[in-house]
Amino acid sequence: MWERNFGFPRFKKRGRMRSFVFPQFKNSPVMGNKIKLPVIGVVAFRKSRPIPEDAKVKQVRIVKRVSGWYAMITLQWDVNVPQPTPHGKALGVDVGLTSMVATSNGLLVKRPRFFVDAERKLKLLQQRVSRKRKGSNNWLKALQKVAKLHEYVANCRKDWHRKLSHQLCEGMGMIFVEDLNLVGLSRGMLGKHCLDAGFGQFFNILEQTCFKRGVYFQKVDARKTSQICPNCQHETGKKTLAQRIHKCDNCGYTTDRDVAASQVVLIRGLAAVGHTVSQP
Repeated sequence: MWERNFGFPRFKKRGRMRSFVFPQFKNSPVMGNKIKLPVIGVVAFRKSRPIPEDAKVKQVRIVKRVSGWYAMITLQWDVNVPQPTPHGKALGVDVGLTSMVATSNGLLVKRPRFFVDAERKLKLLQQRVSRKRKGSNNWLKALQKVAKLHEYVANCRKDWHRKLSHQLCEGMGMIFVEDLNLVGLSRGMLGKHCLDAGFGQFFNILEQTCFKRGVYFQKVDARKTSQICPNCQHETGKKTLAQRIHKCDNCGYTTDRDVAASQVVLIRGLAAVGHTVSQP
C-alpha cells in the first residue's frame, strides 16, 4: 500500500467535510434569488451582490458554517483590471499591539481585543462542552454555541478592519505598510495577541479597499523601522516595549514611537516609487 502512495486510511467521522464543490456548469445556475444545483435542485438564497450579465459562472462551492449554508460562486469575467499608479497624498501605516494602527500624519487607533474580551465566555462554554457526554445531542448543542461565539468574534474583527481601511483611504492617493513576517509573529511570546489583531487579514482588506477606491498600495521593508529617526535617518538603537516615545539624540526630534515608525515607512515607500521625500 505504501509503495503505491496510498498513505494511511483516515477516519471519516461525521461533520469532518464542511464543503463540496460543483466544478462546472453548462448554463448559469443563478435565476434571480434562486440557484439550481445538480442533484440538489433549485435552492433559494440571498444574493449578497449582483452578478454581471456578461460574466459566466464557472463553479459553485457550498460551504457549511455554524450560521448556515453559503454558496461561493466563481465567475469568469473578461474585463480590463485597472492598476492604480502612485499619485496624490501619501500615508505610511505602522501596526502594533498597543495601537493597532499608527499613521505618518499622527493618527493613533487603539487595538480592540475581540478574542481576549470573549475569552471568559468562551471558557465557560468550553467547560460545558467537556461536561457533556461525547456524541450526545446536548454535546452537539454545546459545540454549536462555542462555534457561534468564534464566528461572532471573527465577524466583528473583519467588520472593524473594513471600516478602518476605508477611514485610512479617505483622501489618500498612496498607502505604504510594513512587509511583516506574520508567521514569526504568531509563534512568538505575544502570538495570541498578534492573531487577535489579525494583521494579515487587515493588510489584505486594506489592499482590496485601496484597489476599489483607486489608491496605490505597496509593502515596504519592515527592518529597523522603530530604530531609525525619520527626521535625520540616524539609527537610535533598539527600544524596549516600555519605551513609547521616540527621541533622537542626534537632532532632538521627539514623537510617538509608532508614529515615528510609520514616518519611516512613508519615507521608504516614497523612495520606492521615485517620489521626493519631505522630512516630518
